[in-house]
Amino acid sequence: MPLFDKPLPDLREYRPERHEPADFDRFWQETLAKASTDPLDPSFVPYDSGLSTVDVWDVRFTGFGGHRIAGWFLAPRDPAGPLPTVVHFLGYQGGRNWPIDWLVYPAAGYAVLVMDTRGQGTETADPDPGANPQVPGFLTRGLVDRDTYYYRRVFTDAVRAVDAARSHPIADPARIVVAGGSQGGGITQAVAGLRTDLAAALIDVPFLTHFRRAVEMVGETGYGEIAGYLARRRVPPEEVFGVLDYFDGVNFAARATAPARYSVALMDAVCPPSTVFAAYNHYLGPAEIDVWPFNGHEGGAQVQRMRHLRWLADTL
Repeated sequence: MPLFDKPLPDLREYRPERHEPADFDRFWQETLAKASTDPLDPSFVPYDSGLSTVDVWDVRFTGFGGHRIAGWFLAPRDPAGPLPTVVHFLGYQGGRNWPIDWLVYPAAGYAVLVMDTRGQGTETADPDPGANPQVPGFLTRGLVDRDTYYYRRVFTDAVRAVDAARSHPIADPARIVVAGGSQGGGITQAVAGLRTDLAAALIDVPFLTHFRRAVEMVGETGYGEIAGYLARRRVPPEEVFGVLDYFDGVNFAARATAPARYSVALMDAVCPPSTVFAAYNHYLGPAEIDVWPFNGHEGGAQVQRMRHLRWLADTL
């Protein structure tokens, strides 16, 4: 994939007007307040993974609508004290998989909670699919209304995942980090914008960001689902984008205060670089960004993860 978006100097200055509903904050305050009436009821059941230096728990907690959300919790065995804890959110159509897939953070001395994404993962169903026809995928599920939209449920689950992680006796409640790439990066952005008690946020090639531009630039997977939905329904686009504005990462970034480390890839045709810079340039708190000029959606991959570990060591 050749370079296809704005030149890097222009990207660094790209700060588009935000399309923010007047009741954005009230909508999310009411959504989270309603969710908080359901007991979190976190459950950590020890899981025999065959690992000798890492402890693993099978996690359940209550997310949106009283639905039980699954996850893994991993930590170095016999820590000297409470540990900084990463809450990790997953890429599109991915599940929590197996504990051996999540050993980087415990190897670096952190605990980690990996949240299974409802309807996409290996354990967590989505009991509220919405009432509308949809194209394959999740971006159009429940899209007729902000109250039924799929990501209202996912973002609420993710906010509650932070509370679940903090409830574990090994976790240091003052050092909770949220992290993820692609869809997970978009979820991380949302949680960073909805909470004020995070120590840091790691936001890699975030999806669910600057929808209005992304849908015009991406023709296939991901954002292309929204274009396909509009093509089939032939409704005024503003009916759809007006709902998506409540879930746009740019609006969450403008509220986020935790120190953040972003990454972007200039040949990323899944999450175009201008959509990432739109959020990064609106980020309210201190933020840095790693730019990968010749990479696609994989971004910095393992090199980025090593950078994150070094940055977290300094930040925490």
